[in-house]
Amino acid sequence: MTANLHDFPDAATLAAALADEVAARLAAAIRERGIASIAVSGGSTPKKFFETLSARDIDWSKVTVTLVDERFVPADNPRSNHLLVATHLLKDKAATAKFIPLYYDRPSIDEAAVAATDKTAGIGNPFDVAILGMGTDGHTASFFPHGNNLTKALDLSGPRGVLTMEAEGAGEERLTFSFASLSDARFLVLHIEGQGKRDVLEKAKAGSDEAEMPIRAVLNHAASPLEIYWAP
Repeated sequence: MTANLHDFPDAATLAAALADEVAARLAAAIRERGIASIAVSGGSTPKKFFETLSARDIDWSKVTVTLVDERFVPADNPRSNHLLVATHLLKDKAATAKFIPLYYDRPSIDEAAVAATDKTAGIGNPFDVAILGMGTDGHTASFFPHGNNLTKALDLSGPRGVLTMEAEGAGEERLTFSFASLSDARFLVLHIEGQGKRDVLEKAKAGSDEAEMPIRAVLNHAASPLEIYWAP
């Protein structure tokens, strides 16, 4: 596994550089295959990147956007990743992109995961771009430490698609793409900011227990090189 660190002096510089690279990757995919796909993460870290990327001049009508993971909450919930992406990315030039959510209004989260797997089956084989985040507990996507479906989620021999996750640190029940769905993205990114996250990353590199810090699975086993974008 190869991990390449790109460090930047501040979040705005990182956002611009990452937006440039992602836009170039999506444009290249459109030239080569006529369509492009990107899976993005929630949280506060990517907002500036989303805003910057939304202004990049590519043929967004040929781009499909989805989420790496999602809380089992409706799109109008303040904690919804769908709402975050709709507010900060799916606007300006990116308003014409196609968005496929992971949350579906079903009686159970298991049924929602089946629906999400079905709806996303036509994209991400592999994704052109997948952008991961990381929590201070070492989780990424909704691969939470000691989550109830963590072993299944991290199994690279498992199927592509969306599964459920419950964990003490997760808050709501979660929907997440499996590691098998994300590992081979043509451009696989870990976007983190702040010295605290850098320290967590260094701790993850120094250990081996993936149940304790699931980001280790990405660092150690991702099929594609991991491009780490960091700013203080």
